[in-house]
Amino acid sequence: MTICARQARMVRLMAVLAPEEGYTLCGLPGVKFMRSNSVHPRGPVLYEPCIVVVCQGHKRGYLGGAAFDYHSQQFLVLSVPLPFEGETLHATEAEPLLAISIPIDLQQAAELALATDEAQAGHVAPIPPVSIAATPLDEPLGDAVLRLLEALTSPLETRLLGPGILREILFRVLTGAQGGALRAALAHQSQFGKIGKALRRIHADYQRPIDVATLADEAGMSAAAFHASFKAVTATSPMQYLKSTRLHKARLLMVQDGLTAASACGRVGYESTSQFSREFKRFFGRTPLEEAREMRNLLAQSPGARLSAYVSAP
Repeated sequence: MTICARQARMVRLMAVLAPEEGYTLCGLPGVKFMRSNSVHPRGPVLYEPCIVVVCQGHKRGYLGGAAFDYHSQQFLVLSVPLPFEGETLHATEAEPLLAISIPIDLQQAAELALATDEAQAGHVAPIPPVSIAATPLDEPLGDAVLRLLEALTSPLETRLLGPGILREILFRVLTGAQGGALRAALAHQSQFGKIGKALRRIHADYQRPIDVATLADEAGMSAAAFHASFKAVTATSPMQYLKSTRLHKARLLMVQDGLTAASACGRVGYESTSQFSREFKRFFGRTPLEEAREMRNLLAQSPGARLSAYVSAP
């Protein structure tokens, strides 16, 4: 199948799977569709470890001082939960931005990495790890994503075929151009792997007091080395990362659970409501009430869907 034919088929399927603007979840836990019918200005986002495949449209992300584009028939790999800024550059009612987000199962990725390393007898070429990168879909990965979209139109095929196709997609990514970042995130003794473990710890315990000294000690690094490695991976400091995680989670609680700003700020670890409101408005550009109202208009959640342990935003 040609790239043009594959894209046309993906767009037709996404029109069925993602009929509403925002996020639409499906029968596979963690898999979600993203649709935007208009351009959106630059703003903060926080993605879980995932693979994002763009079927149509054009987005741009900003991490630290670098910008990266991801558009039709490209995929984005985030090997660690990463806060950055993003904007939608091309999306209209007639040609909306359409993408699918696939969570990365780190345990399954570790099993696949071990199996492929054994099969290739150590001949896996080392690829320098990066926190986030966009790469064109090759034919094997593109075909696997298309088969996943086709399976997701049928509840029976979703249940029986979906998990196997997700495993294949993870294998294709792991053995492709972006496999180095995933392998590094799985290697607990590497600096990248140690920071990845620290990020998962922050997401598990963000509502509790966390300090850099404890994180550095758990990583087996000095505070200075941990801080430098953390910034190299995330382009931000540990405490700034923790703050952004708390603010994103508070927004999610207000949008999905209907919490007030006062309730949400306490749930995510803030002791002062006024401090929370100030930092929230500085971060998102709107008050908690304004942002929650706006997000409810954008998000489309399927009934009964399981929420991610991480935070996501359009």
